[in-house]
Amino acid sequence: MIFPHTREEQKLRKQGYAHIAGSDEAGRGAWAGPLVAAAVILPPKHRIRGIRDSKKLSPEARERLYEHITRLALAWSFCVISPRTIDSRGITYANREALHQAIKKLSPHPHAVLIDAVRIDTGIPTRAIINGDEIVQIIAAASIIAKVTRDRMMRRLHQKLPHWGFEQHKGYGTAHHQEMLRRHGISRIHRLSFSPIRAMATKSQ
Repeated sequence: MIFPHTREEQKLRKQGYAHIAGSDEAGRGAWAGPLVAAAVILPPKHRIRGIRDSKKLSPEARERLYEHITRLALAWSFCVISPRTIDSRGITYANREALHQAIKKLSPHPHAVLIDAVRIDTGIPTRAIINGDEIVQIIAAASIIAKVTRDRMMRRLHQKLPHWGFEQHKGYGTAHHQEMLRRHGISRIHRLSFSPIRAMATKSQ
C-alpha cells in the first residue's frame, strides 16, 4: 500500500517556509448539495498514521483521521459553497472560491500552499499538484477534512429531505440517487446547472 509523501513539504521547508498548508475540495462532481473545501497546516513532525486520499478510506477511517488531524493541526478551516451559488456562478468559480476562502481563513496564515490540481492566486507561493490528494500528505489531510465535513452536512440534510437518500449517496449520481429522482423529482438542494438535473427540470416543464 502506497501512502502520500511529505517530500513537497520538505522542499518548501528547506527554502525557509515554515507553515505549509494543504488544500482540497469535496463534492465537485455531486448532483446535489454544497461544495466544501478545506485547508490545513500540520506540525512538521506529527505522528498521524494512515493519512490517504479520502476517497480511498472507509467512512470509519475518515472519521477517525479527521479527529486526529483537527486535534493536532496548527490550523485548519473549511469553506462551504451552496448549490445556488454553484448554479449562478459555475462549478469552476465555486471550486476556486472555496479553496481560496478556506486558505484565507487559516490562522496562523500559511507561508506556502499545496493544492490538489486547481490553480489559484493566494498571494503566497502556491503549487497545484495533479492527483495531489493521492501523493501529497498535507493535501490528503485536507481532503479528509473536506470529505468528512461535507458528509456530515449531507447526513443533516437527509434528516430534512429524507426522500432522496442523501445519507447514502451524499448527492453523487449513483443508481439509487437516480431512482429517487425518478420517484420524487428534484429537491431544493439539487444543482440545476448540472446536465442530468437540468435535463430533468426541462422535461418536467
